[in-house]
Amino acid sequence: MVSSILTTVLVILLVFIVLLAIPISLTHQLTWNQGFQGEFTLRWLFGLVHIHFSPSKATPEESGKAKRVDSKAKKVSSKKKSSTGKRRNIIATLRQKVFRQRIYRFITDLWRAVHKENIRLRVCLGLGDPADTGRLWAIMGPIAGMLSSVKEVKIEIMPDFLESNIEVDSSGTVQLIPLHIIMLILGLLLSPTILKGIKQMRTT
Repeated sequence: MVSSILTTVLVILLVFIVLLAIPISLTHQLTWNQGFQGEFTLRWLFGLVHIHFSPSKATPEESGKAKRVDSKAKKVSSKKKSSTGKRRNIIATLRQKVFRQRIYRFITDLWRAVHKENIRLRVCLGLGDPADTGRLWAIMGPIAGMLSSVKEVKIEIMPDFLESNIEVDSSGTVQLIPLHIIMLILGLLLSPTILKGIKQMRTT
């Protein structure tokens, strides 16, 4: 009885691993500028699974309409201060050489694990404070330089020192093996360096 249950579990696990080892192809076209718009087409099991979906996110309302009472304004101010403190913790963590090296290694491994076709990506990042944006760009700059030199894709990552915003415009097709990606992500999340960094980011 026990042996049959164990055999069944092992068979199910083996089938699950085999399914995760089958490549997935994802074609996308998306934009993000205060709101999300995009279209995705997923193909799996050698074309037997074909899914097309278009998720979207409405543009948020202007923050000025929400501020009607002084107490609410104080809460918003308090949240902003807390958000600023956490943001500085994130930047301080990213400036640690060991943490950056582990992130760079993950990005490099992930980049090599994904087969890319006609990829176009444009990203504009700004934190509102020019000093914070400069610190972030000191980290993102080398990544942007590395990605921009790749032949099979066209990637442009730029800083915005004037405003706090994130703009993304991307299109293309990627093919990946889910099992390989899962192993890379688990290796990153279970890394002592990353666990320590996440704990530091969450402190206020």
